[in-house]
Amino acid sequence: MDSVGEFLAYAVKLEEEAALRFGELADVMESCGNKDVAKLFRRLSDYSRMHLADARARATFREMPDLKAGEYNWPDLESPETAGIWAADPFIGHGEALEIARDAEEASFRYYKKIFETTTDPEIKVLAKEFFEEESEHVTEIHKWIEAYKEGRRVSAG
Repeated sequence: MDSVGEFLAYAVKLEEEAALRFGELADVMESCGNKDVAKLFRRLSDYSRMHLADARARATFREMPDLKAGEYNWPDLESPETAGIWAADPFIGHGEALEIARDAEEASFRYYKKIFETTTDPEIKVLAKEFFEEESEHVTEIHKWIEAYKEGRRVSAG
């Protein structure tokens, strides 16, 4: 990352895509009657929308690069927190949904943490730390849901 503006441009895009994908997955699960999984994905979409609002607010007085979709340099094909599209399978179970959500949140956590560890810009370092700490909370919450699910306790996401 070369500037705070670039960091925020990436954060905005990451959270936009995460909110969109989790929202789409929630809609698919809702339409096929998988209410528990729909609630989980909707909650994760809401988290991403909160992070998106925060990133946009921080970017208000910043000059951000105008990056097109193919110009983002993500560690993988899609932005890190974009949940796997296979989660749209209408027969997906609660446990599988939790694993997909965990993978997406952990990828986002690792992304922001790597920026924190590698940047030399003190302002980017502060922002990256805030973002990876928020993602860490989501990862912890999902791990609790996974453990409860494995123990046979149904954990509601809504």
